[in-house]
Amino acid sequence: MITQNKRLFGIMTSAAVLLLMPLIAMQFSDEVNWKLADFVIAGVLLLGTGLICEFVMRKVKKKENRIALIAVIIALLLLIWAELAVGIFGTPLAGS
Repeated sequence: MITQNKRLFGIMTSAAVLLLMPLIAMQFSDEVNWKLADFVIAGVLLLGTGLICEFVMRKVKKKENRIALIAVIIALLLLIWAELAVGIFGTPLAGS
């Protein structure tokens, strides 16, 4: 049980550190210009992905299935992030 709580703490800490990067970059450069909505969306994506991966780690017993599911989850995160950033699929959600 303690290991699972450490993983949850690690997920939340990792998301916070990743969100601090653009926040700090905004202080030194005008090229990074995130709004509050950008931070909220990124936080939801990071925490949601982390929590879904944690759920898979706790519920799926077979190691190969766990690895495959987590790989698919991370691939989906990257595809959604890329779509929101530059619009690789051309949906109305595209950022450019």
